[in-house]
This record gives sequence, structure tokens and C-alpha cells, in this order.
Amino acid sequence: MGASKPRTLIAPDRGRRTRQRTEKKPVVTAPVGIIGIKRLALGVIGVVLVGFGAAFIFPFLMPAETVREAVKAEIRAVTGFDPVLRGGASVSLFPAGRVSFDDVSLDDRTGAAALSAEHVVARLRFFPFLIGRVEISDISLVRPTIAIVFNADRSSNWSGHIEALARSLERPPGRAASFSEIRIEDGTIILRDQANENIETLSRVQFALAWPSISRSFAGTGGFSWRDEQISASISFADFVATLRGDRSGLKVRLNGAPFNFAFDGYISHRPTLKMEGTLAADATSLRDALRWAGQQPPPGGGLGRFALKAQANVAAATIGLSKAHVELDGNIGEGVLTLNGRQTLQGTLATEALDLTPYISTVRLLTGGEHGWDSKPIALNGLDGVDVDLRLSAARVTIANAKLGRTAVTATLHGGRITVAIGESEAFGGVVTGTLGIAKSAPGAGVKAQLQFANVDLEQCLGELFGIRRLEGKGNLAFAIESDGGSVYELTKGLNGTADLFSRKGAITGLNVEQLLRRIERKPLSGGGDFRIGKTPYETLTVKLNIVNGIANVEDVRMEGSAVGLGLSGSASIPARELDLRGTASLLATSANALPSFELPFMVQGPWTDPIMLPDPESRIQRSGAAAPLLDALRTRGAPDAVRSVIERLTGSAPTQPAAPPAAAPALADTAAPDAQPQAQAAPANSTPDALPKPQ
Repeated sequence: MGASKPRTLIAPDRGRRTRQRTEKKPVVTAPVGIIGIKRLALGVIGVVLVGFGAAFIFPFLMPAETVREAVKAEIRAVTGFDPVLRGGASVSLFPAGRVSFDDVSLDDRTGAAALSAEHVVARLRFFPFLIGRVEISDISLVRPTIAIVFNADRSSNWSGHIEALARSLERPPGRAASFSEIRIEDGTIILRDQANENIETLSRVQFALAWPSISRSFAGTGGFSWRDEQISASISFADFVATLRGDRSGLKVRLNGAPFNFAFDGYISHRPTLKMEGTLAADATSLRDALRWAGQQPPPGGGLGRFALKAQANVAAATIGLSKAHVELDGNIGEGVLTLNGRQTLQGTLATEALDLTPYISTVRLLTGGEHGWDSKPIALNGLDGVDVDLRLSAARVTIANAKLGRTAVTATLHGGRITVAIGESEAFGGVVTGTLGIAKSAPGAGVKAQLQFANVDLEQCLGELFGIRRLEGKGNLAFAIESDGGSVYELTKGLNGTADLFSRKGAITGLNVEQLLRRIERKPLSGGGDFRIGKTPYETLTVKLNIVNGIANVEDVRMEGSAVGLGLSGSASIPARELDLRGTASLLATSANALPSFELPFMVQGPWTDPIMLPDPESRIQRSGAAAPLLDALRTRGAPDAVRSVIERLTGSAPTQPAAPPAAAPALADTAAPDAQPQAQAAPANSTPDALPKPQ
């Protein structure tokens, strides 16, 4: 056997092995901040999980009856109300605490329901609920009906509830805060005024009431439907507890809707009586539409459009005083003081720079479209019974259609459906107008009464604007006192009674030249050419006195005196027909003061008073003619044919007188035999010759 090779033992290198053991790979260490965030996130997640777990588990551990009773107790403690629960109750504790009561009512002292709701839902605060405490976050009244009744003595069915609420809100120190909001969803509010027998209903009420849980203020915002119009509303009290007690507290109210806008910012108290003071503002696109929407019958006529009011309001009991009032209506702007009391009486004084009354008379027409007759449309005077008015108005300028008036001061009153306008003074038609004008409802339709005096006015402008008569120029005084009843302007003219007087100096009658007519007829009595309805007749004085009975103006005295012409009239004028039927005498005056008139001519004035016709008397013209006068005498006194005699009588307007004795023979005209005076001669043969014929010379 071969000998084995010896093994060589190599001693380990301790230093190397030591070096191999000490060589290690590098270790990456996370920053301390990132580790902290992760730990915080894990903590938050844990708390949330615990919270959700508690929220899920704890409601099942808390008895529903306990929650329900706790909610009822807190409602009583916070509001002082003791609601009656006629329906069931349900409790939902997940995912959020919620307690619902069905058919809840709040009765007044008489047992009638002041408030009733289909459902009352109370939501619970989350975190107090986690630790086993029941606290209400907010309350919702679902489809409630709130009845507010004002009794005849001005007390309310809510008086007792308000006192209880005031006591509850006076929270003692250390008492926990209550719920902070009450919501009204799809509610109805009924306002009943027993004294005035008036009921108003607000429907679709949506309101959020900020309950004074921490502060003493109270605010509510929302809206409601009133008379089929949606109104946005907000109200706030600076000190709700003081308001409930009747003490002074700040108040802000805003109402905005299509019919109107209203705002009040001031103070309120109601102990011992209601008092309010502050700034009031209201406006409406159409005051007429706003009145109609509010159930008020607007006055007849036009106008009552754009309206705005701003004033310092002072309310005491049932009286509202407005000082520093700035009123805008139909473009008219006035400032002054107004007062409205509980009897619906509006009093005040307003002053304005310019007053335009055209919109209010735009629907009033005295004449028809062609201005040839009075308007026959019925007069409507509805809407004058709801309120009494006593206003004093003053204006620097007044516009009434085409009439421009100067400084004017009037008093307008409305009482018992009768309007009376007392004109203290008005610079009108170049002069001054004073008097009264009244209109009221009557059995036929309307009753009118007027007593007016026009001093030193422009007669053409005045009579033209009032009656459509434009025949007089110059200045004059006009006074009339009239009254009538009728259903239209035309019927009013038919029943008109009263008096009218006119006096003028230094004027003229237009459309007629009396002097030219007289001088022409003086020279040529039978002249028929020429048109005398042109030019004018100047006068020094003109006096007219009329007595009006049932629409007929009877002339008592009409005299005109000029430098060359004098004129007197008698007869009548029909106001309903607007026609004249006058007779008079026109005179050419002599140059000397004491001499008799050099020429007089009777005449007639007939036709419409806007364009009358003057007809000289035909008999006087024939008599003045040297050639025609014998013919007229012969035809009237001797046997003229009946037809000719009839024509003459129609022209002269009088029948010839029958002579008592046989008349003397008149000179016979050519080819004409004079009638015999003896009756026997009438039976003589036609070819016989009368004995009375004169013998030829």
C-alpha cells in the first residue's frame, strides 16, 4: 500500500475573517416626519372607525322611548309650548338622529288650534348624541297651519303662547343652548281680524327662523304666496325677548314681490300700546294694480301708475304718521306730511313744484270724438267708499290736458263716496279761479255740484277748455253755480239747473262783424250778398245773465255795448243740443252821446253754438226798403192770396192783425184790382168795375 500523503493544515486567517464579518450593507432609515404623519393618519382612521362604530352601535343601545321623551321635554323647555300629540311618533337613530311626531297641535285658551302640523321633525346633534345626550339641532314643521286671530279688543289667540315663550327664552345662567333653527315647510298662515271681519290667507309658506339660542336676536327669511302672488320676506328683531315682553327692540322688515315692495327699519314696542318708529319705504310698478291685488277697488279714471314712498314713520296704536314724506305718483313728486288712522282716513299736506293731472282725466270725456255732442258713455264712480281722504295740495305749476295753470292751492276731500275739491286760489287762464267742485254717486249714476268764480280770465281760452266755445276774445269775469244728476255727461246736461253770469270789458265777438252788416243793410236793406260770419265785433262791455232750468239756459239779460254798435239779446240756448235760439236788436250808435241810434235791426241767432248763423229780420228789411214796403203793406192788409200771406208770415214770424173797420183804399199796382170793402161787391161779376177805383187824371 502506498503510503498516504500527509494533509496540510492551513491555519485560518483570523484577521481576514474578522474583516469579512465587519463588512455590512448600508441601511436606509425613513425620516422622522413621515413616520409621524403615518401614525397620525392611523390614529384618525382609528377614531373615525370607532366613531362610525359607535354611531352604528350606540343608537341600538339607546331606547327610542327615552329619545322621544327627551325631545318633547326640550321643546317644552325651550319654547314654553305644550303641544298636543294626537298621532304617532317615530325615532330614527341611524345614520342621523331624527325624531318625528305626527298630527301635532298647539291649542289656545279656548281649545281652538293656534297651530297644527302634519309632522314635526326634530334633528339631533351628532356629537352629544355619541355620549348619550339628546340635544335638538333644528326643528321642521311640515305642512303646518298657523291661525292668528285678532279679537275686537285687539287681543290675540297667541297672547298666552307669547307670554310662555318670553318666560322660556329668559334662560337662567348656566342653562345649555337650545336648538338654533325652526323651519316651516309648505305651511299656511291664516290672519283673522274679528273687528273688521277680514280674513287673509298666506299659502305655500317656506320660512327659516333663526332661533335665539345663543344671542338675543331673532331672524326669519323665506317666502309665501299671498293672493296668488309670490312674496319674498325677511324679518329680524334685535332683542327677541324684549319684543315678546312688549319692550322697545330693533325691527327690520322686507317684503318683495310683483305687486309691491316694502321695507321698514326702526324700532317697535307694544306695551301698553303698539308703537313703531323708523324709516319706511314702499314702491309699486302700478298702484292701481297693487290696490286691486290687495282687494281694494281703485278709484275710477286713469293714472295711479308708478308709485314710490319714503318717509319717517311713527305708528301709535291704529294711527300711522308719515313725516318728511317723499311721494312719487305718475311722475308727480311731492313732499309733506301724511296721516292714516284706523278709520281708513288719509289726511295730509303735500307740496310740489309741478303737478300733472292729465293721467287722471285721460278717461274722462265731455264731448264725443268729433266734439259735436256731449259724451253719452255711463259714468262709473266705483271705488270711492273704501277710504276717506282729506288732502291739502299746493303746486307751482299745474297741467290739465292742454290747460296750463299757475300757482294753485286746493283741498281735496273724499267722504262717504263724495269728492269735493275746494280751490283756494288757482292762477288759471290768465286770471284767478276760486270755488268748489263736487261729484258723488247718485241713483241715476252721478251727481255734480259746482260753484266757481273766474276772475279776469282769458275768455276764449277759458270757455274753449270748459265748454268748447271759442267766440269771445278779451278778459272777463265768469261765475256759475250749477248742479245736476245723470248717468252720463249728456244726461247731466239735460238735468242741469243753476245760474251763469259773465261780464267783460274791452273784448270782441269773433266770427261776426255786426257793424259791417248793419251799415250794409242800412244802405241796401234787401241786399243778400256777402258773408258776415267773418271778422269780429269789438265791444266796450259785455254782460250775460243766464238762468238754467233742465238744461235750457234762458237769457235774462244779454247786452253788448261798443263804440259803434250796441246789441241786446233774449231767448234761450239748449245745453244738451248745444244750439242757440236767440232774438235781438243790433244798433248803429250815433256819434253824439245823447243821440238816438241811427239804425236798428232786429235779428235772430240760430244753430250750433260753435258755428251759429245770424239772420237779420226780413220784415224790418222789407219795411226799410222804399220799393218793397208798399208791397208788404198791400199784401198783408188787402186780399193777397193765402199762399203769399203764409210765406210772409213765416218770414216775419207773426200773423197780420185783422182791421176792425174797412181799410182805406191803397194805391193799386199795375194790372191789379183793389179789393172792394163791401161784402156785396164780392158777389159781383168778375168783369164788373169797382166803384172805389180812382179815376184817371
